[in-house]
Amino acid sequence: MLQEILRELHTIINRFPQKDELFLNKKKIVLDSKNFENISALSEKKKIAFVDGGQAEILSSGNFCLSFIRVGVLIYSNNKKISEYKHEFYLLTTAKYKDDEMVFESIIFPLNGEKLIDEQALYLSADATIKKSTDRIPIAEIANIARRFAELALAAKTAASAEIIIMDGTLDCSYPNEEKYLSKLPANACALAKSSSLFTVSGNSPMILLQKLGPINCWSYGLDEQNYFVKLHQKAKHVFRFTGNKDFLPALVENSKDAIFLGYPYGLIAADKFARVSNEEKKSLRMNLLLRAESAKIVEYLSTTNAHDILDNLG
Repeated sequence: MLQEILRELHTIINRFPQKDELFLNKKKIVLDSKNFENISALSEKKKIAFVDGGQAEILSSGNFCLSFIRVGVLIYSNNKKISEYKHEFYLLTTAKYKDDEMVFESIIFPLNGEKLIDEQALYLSADATIKKSTDRIPIAEIANIARRFAELALAAKTAASAEIIIMDGTLDCSYPNEEKYLSKLPANACALAKSSSLFTVSGNSPMILLQKLGPINCWSYGLDEQNYFVKLHQKAKHVFRFTGNKDFLPALVENSKDAIFLGYPYGLIAADKFARVSNEEKKSLRMNLLLRAESAKIVEYLSTTNAHDILDNLG
């Protein structure tokens, strides 16, 4: 059976044409080997800020969810880290019926006293539309939205500290109220996405197609004035989607030479590690909360949703 599956996959892949098209913002774009541009050498060193975030679900029941969220920024100059900053907060989201619909309300508990984002922006109907789903929003998704808003807010706050600000992901609007934070991003903000949901007309991955069509050296392939596919190292095996000013690309090439992940900015690797909430940290935060005497009633609610945890720990 596995051989049959593999044969079918090879048949599908071999059907893809060498020239193809994709749609971006309702515009058809031809993918052709003639449209690549080499990324020029960097004439001067740039100060780059790398922004990323991490989170962990600490407690969750059907009607509430407590998450811990961390966003951080690392600033590099000449490929050396010169400063760092992180912002951490707890997010408590509760579900309730109001005006004949289920809504989510959130309270932010910042560790440093400052609220980086607006709680009102997280007040959402459970039936609100988000780009990556047509289903009702699960309560845990509010933490993803809060983290995204916090990353954007931190990027805007960092504007004066670096000549280039780069975020993991895209600058596409996926959530309700996200445009409020996207609109505050400075002109020197950009984003690099490790994956892309874009497909060609024939169903192929544009990243894979362009990797085959592109030159050996570092290159960019423009989709419009703000969106590009890029290869940031001559020996890179991956192509990424870049959103922002293409004049920043030479600086990213200079930061994408680490053998850990050739062609991907080391600053983003470090920012991911800096902001990530590990499983050990998650367990510690949960135990610190549950071991308090006043947590007894909360545990009763957790028992309604911990069946998956019980199954995961069997054996």
